[in-house]
Amino acid sequence: MSKNRIHSHLDEIAWIGKLADLQEHQYRSSLLLTAVVELLQEKGILSLQEITDKACLLEQLDTATAGLNGSEAETETT
Repeated sequence: MSKNRIHSHLDEIAWIGKLADLQEHQYRSSLLLTAVVELLQEKGILSLQEITDKACLLEQLDTATAGLNGSEAETETT
């Protein structure tokens, strides 16, 4: 039983490491996205309102398709 306990602890350590890597990746992705959005605004290419509107639209589409099961979602996309 102690062998399983050690294995379990090693698994937990591995999961903690993976979570830390995921958090770092999410932070870097957020930083990059913020930089791109700010540059688009500064250059007058897109306004914050246009970006916000598009994000809301994409979220609505995602929410609408999230409730579909696999076969309905497949039919929806084809």
